[in-house]
Amino acid sequence: MRKRLPYLIATLVLLATEVCIGLFVHDGFVRPFIGDVLVVILIYTFIRIFIPEKMRLLPLYVFIFSVLVELLQYLRIVEVLGFQDNAFLSTVIGTSFDIRDILCYFVGCVFCGVWEFIRYRKSKAVK
Repeated sequence: MRKRLPYLIATLVLLATEVCIGLFVHDGFVRPFIGDVLVVILIYTFIRIFIPEKMRLLPLYVFIFSVLVELLQYLRIVEVLGFQDNAFLSTVIGTSFDIRDILCYFVGCVFCGVWEFIRYRKSKAVK
């Protein structure tokens, strides 16, 4: 549980931050770019609650998942599934494709990758 608690706390903080950005920030930088960087870190920390170790390529998997979701937005998956009138699902899935989002996901996953590298080096130094 000691390894999972920091990820739980980080997930809750990031989720609260994302909700605040979504509700209160209506600019051209923080909401579209910082929000997208943070969302992949949120996904990473959420998965780490359940799998705290032994998945060093998790940042790569999160990036691939994020790109797939963005490609589904390009294919208008929300409309295909009939969720366009559901504000929650439309927001979670997203409704507009933007190549810059993929760049933001990449940046967020690089942060997670650096974190993985630091964790890996630290665990090797302890042994």
